[in-house]
Amino acid sequence: MKITAPSIASFCVHMAFTSTLALADGNHEPIGDGVHDLPLFDAHVHYKQPAWADYPVKSIVEMMDRNGVAMGLVSSTPDQGTIMLWEYAPNRIVPELRPYHDEAGSSNWAKTEGMTKYLEKRLADYPHQGIGEFHIHRLDQTDEPLFREVIRMAKERDIYLHVHSGAEPVRWLYSLDKDVKIIWAHAGLGENARDVYALMDDFPTLVADTSLREHAILGHGDKLNPAWEKIIMAFSDRLMIGSDTWVNSQWDNYDGIMDSNRAWLAKLPREIAEKIAYKNAERLFGISVSMDQIGTR
Repeated sequence: MKITAPSIASFCVHMAFTSTLALADGNHEPIGDGVHDLPLFDAHVHYKQPAWADYPVKSIVEMMDRNGVAMGLVSSTPDQGTIMLWEYAPNRIVPELRPYHDEAGSSNWAKTEGMTKYLEKRLADYPHQGIGEFHIHRLDQTDEPLFREVIRMAKERDIYLHVHSGAEPVRWLYSLDKDVKIIWAHAGLGENARDVYALMDDFPTLVADTSLREHAILGHGDKLNPAWEKIIMAFSDRLMIGSDTWVNSQWDNYDGIMDSNRAWLAKLPREIAEKIAYKNAERLFGISVSMDQIGTR
């Protein structure tokens, strides 16, 4: 029987996928307790105003130290929270610019007068490495002029958009500019694993943080959730963990959140666990992440 080009391609895809699963299931032992030796990069941190009194900047860094979190990607409402943390511990904080301030919040920020000027000024004043995390609750294509400006600002600085949305808005942003750099917050959160896989497969530069997904990934018993394991093994170069400290109760439970992340990373081969724990962040942000940062500012 003659094997056609599509058949060869399908066979190669099948073999690559089979090899990837074999890597997770048998060819390499899970990292197990060795996961506790890995530094973590927390790719979804907020230091919002309600946390400032209960959790002073010193206590945030101490919490990071206690959990082996070497660095964090931080955005806040307002941006002052991010800058407070970054000024206190510049060796530990990668700042990004959240648009929310004054009356501009998650539901109306794209309609807020003067938003472009606000973003331009904050980006000029501080070394933000992303714009976001921002929400697109419902795609409104009349917001296209603003989003084209946001994309322009990000591309001029070679930084990311950190987007909290379903799959459709992400596809729309790529339709505005195929080269925009996007971190998909919570890997879509409300999207099922099948649709998460499809979007990441369609856009080979799309990065995702897995904040709020840790329990879904862990599944039940000794194995990871199979649908999430498929995502992790296929896109291990483009995933990062996160805590999403959007309310004080997340700071209250920060130790538990990091424990949950280490629990699912522990079920992966060392090479994969290292990528998701910190090495992907090193590559994406051009930084060094190590346990040597623990106890420093």
